[in-house]
Amino acid sequence: MASRGCVLAVFAIFFISRILCSHGAPVAPITPYLMLCQPHMRCGDKFYDPLQHCCYDDAVVPLARTQRCGNCTFRVCFEQCCPWTFMVKLINQNCDSAPTSDDRLCRSVS
Repeated sequence: MASRGCVLAVFAIFFISRILCSHGAPVAPITPYLMLCQPHMRCGDKFYDPLQHCCYDDAVVPLARTQRCGNCTFRVCFEQCCPWTFMVKLINQNCDSAPTSDDRLCRSVS
């Protein structure tokens, strides 16, 4: 009978986790280990929550992190600095591509 109880317990845990995950229930980690259903990405050897952080230059940084590009400031999780032109482009754009309305031209700081 103990074996049947273990099987039911495992089934119950599986069933509850499936219900929680199907509704996208947010789960905040309370330990260094990631919790079930929490969205996560990997940056080098570290995991992070993409709703709060991003991977920039092999480091986990907050989404609000900014950096200088000439006389401009850009958001490292969403934008990139093209240093040879001092242009800020969206992260998925190629620095060699033609300027778009989303780009910002910055000046060199001497």
